[in-house]
Amino acid sequence: MALSNDRFITLDIFRGMTICFMIIVNSPGSGAVQWAPLDHAAWFGFTPTDLVFPSFLFAVGNALSFSKKKFESDATFLGKIFKRTLIIFLLGYLMYWFPFMHRQGETWVFNPLANTRIMGVLQRIALCYFFGGLIVHYCSKKVTVLIAVILLLGYWTFLLLFGISGQEYTMLGNAGTRLDILILGNAHLYHDHGGPVAFDPEGLLSTLTGIVNVIGGYLAGAYIQRKGRNYESIAMLLIYGAILIFIALFWGQFFPIAKKLWTSPFVLLTIGLDLVILGILVYVLELKKIKWSTDFFLVFGRNSLAIYLLSELLLVCIQLIRVKPGLSFYNWINDVFFQQVFPGAFGTLVFAVCYMLLCWLAGYILDKKNIYIKI
Repeated sequence: MALSNDRFITLDIFRGMTICFMIIVNSPGSGAVQWAPLDHAAWFGFTPTDLVFPSFLFAVGNALSFSKKKFESDATFLGKIFKRTLIIFLLGYLMYWFPFMHRQGETWVFNPLANTRIMGVLQRIALCYFFGGLIVHYCSKKVTVLIAVILLLGYWTFLLLFGISGQEYTMLGNAGTRLDILILGNAHLYHDHGGPVAFDPEGLLSTLTGIVNVIGGYLAGAYIQRKGRNYESIAMLLIYGAILIFIALFWGQFFPIAKKLWTSPFVLLTIGLDLVILGILVYVLELKKIKWSTDFFLVFGRNSLAIYLLSELLLVCIQLIRVKPGLSFYNWINDVFFQQVFPGAFGTLVFAVCYMLLCWLAGYILDKKNIYIKI
């Protein structure tokens, strides 16, 4: 059964929901302990926030299933995928380097290249898109599934074999951190709050399992295109989702679910949840034709990369602007308004939602002017 272009709208809404919640998660207010559901699991475990990033990778894979047939030749495909990968990776690298200066006391000091973070969110998206795209383009579905299984089991094996004995799943003892330090160097890794401990949650090794999130999204999109938009497809999405969630929870008894390590059970859990969400969206939007509030998420979905970059760069800017020495505009607005009107953790949530709406407004203006920034 052929699908109409409405299917792309469902994908845009799914991607838009992901970007919306990604902005909320990345921009909590200050002045109080962060609202717990907006925070990632400390190490092992799972919170709603942990679903956001893998869902975007799932959406990337879903989009690949619709774009695969557009390429006239392998040369066209390879040229496009190389170009997108390089641009997204470079944008991520520059985003972490921005604003290229930092305050030292009340003076500005240049951020040296020697201390810039190499990996990150956009960098992981770029690499997972690249390798996931190559796999689904050149391999059959059976081989693609086999590669996904090998990546999940291989990652687990690598952690057990090359991590520090007894510390295979710890922040500094896991094989991924050791590999990052060996290849990238301590100075090029993420340092929480600028501290001395180097650990990158978007490191090289765990990018392998991130590729599986892209593969999962691709397989889901390909299945819907092949079977059509009907109750059978929705039922199968829900069933496969439930099966993966069950496997993830069972496997998690032996290999912990951990977003910061991007463990194999974490991947299966997030793909399972995304299949359930996608099934519900197809049911609501395409079978029941319920369009309430969908335009809101479409604004994010149609300019997802541009709005995400804006949200990250603008937040850095308001954290750098000083109302007075030692007090940033970011902390000031939270102290004098959000924490006064909504004290405590709830105030951090309200700030995050208001900031998300500000970014949405920028996207809305772009949408009204029919400006869509694509790579």
